[in-house]
Amino acid sequence: MNHAQPGRDAPALDPDTALIPVDELVPHSGDMVLIDQILACAENTLSARVVIAPGGLFNHADGSVPAWLGLELMAQSIAAWAGWHARQEQRPVQLGFLLGTRNYNCSVDRFTVGTELRIDIDRSLQDDSGIAVFECNIHGPDLLASARVNVFQPTDAAQYLQES
Repeated sequence: MNHAQPGRDAPALDPDTALIPVDELVPHSGDMVLIDQILACAENTLSARVVIAPGGLFNHADGSVPAWLGLELMAQSIAAWAGWHARQEQRPVQLGFLLGTRNYNCSVDRFTVGTELRIDIDRSLQDDSGIAVFECNIHGPDLLASARVNVFQPTDAAQYLQES
């Protein structure tokens, strides 16, 4: 098991990373891509940005989005981290699976329209089977949400889905 040390390689803003379209890093398309921009990525960490816009799939009538959407923002940031690493290794972006979360804490009921959020993820451990744990935070500018997110990325997602 690889025990990463949280925070040891906090990403600095990287203009080259910020130019990579998010939909090239996550296995989503269209309105399901919720992250606007990748700010920085490193060995164990990634920072992403989103501005809450009206008219999305998950918006309330007032344009805000429910607080539980923070978990999906965290999951997509993890997917972008995996996609960035796949791209660096000249591999295709693969599907991954959200296994669950522990302690999703959010200090707001919803994220309001126009709010700029920064999602920071930090891989704390990963095993050889593809299971990993990430410590995740959403800032806007204060800490708004945090969670420990468990994910699984099989070596071959298509084969894994066929066998399941």
